[in-house]
Amino acid sequence: MSEFNLVSEWRLGAPIERVWQALVRPQDWRLWWRYVHEVAPVAAGNARGIGARTRYVWSSRLPYRLAFEMRTTRAEPPVLLQGEASGDLEGVGRWLLARGPGTTAVRYEWRVHTTKRWMNVVGPLLAPVFEWNHDQVMRAGGRGLAEYLGARYVTCSSQRAASQATLFG
Repeated sequence: MSEFNLVSEWRLGAPIERVWQALVRPQDWRLWWRYVHEVAPVAAGNARGIGARTRYVWSSRLPYRLAFEMRTTRAEPPVLLQGEASGDLEGVGRWLLARGPGTTAVRYEWRVHTTKRWMNVVGPLLAPVFEWNHDQVMRAGGRGLAEYLGARYVTCSSQRAASQATLFG
């Protein structure tokens, strides 16, 4: 298995509440995130969205697609949204939002491992390429969300987490 601990951060010139509303409506992500190809609700979850399940199909700058389902496990509006992935990728993803002066800081932490055999075989060798690819997908998401919200796109950065302890700690 190839494991990835990735962190991406966006800074957008939009109120935290508007960013939150966009993130909790994955059915609309295709409107602003070019690499999202399919979003299909599977289960609704409770009133806060806990237990909601959504199936995604993503493409990327590289010629492959990934399909997985996310199940919402935590939601603390408007600052935290977390879910568990199963499918071509398995693990945990977490959105953290923070209010800044005239901006919203958006941090996405993605701790997953691949389940596709070919990715597991080449993963150790191509990890830097997969990380670059993830960065490209996330940058497109930040720019797309800013445009969708009619907001200023301030910055995006991505990195491989130094250790698992830096995620979800």
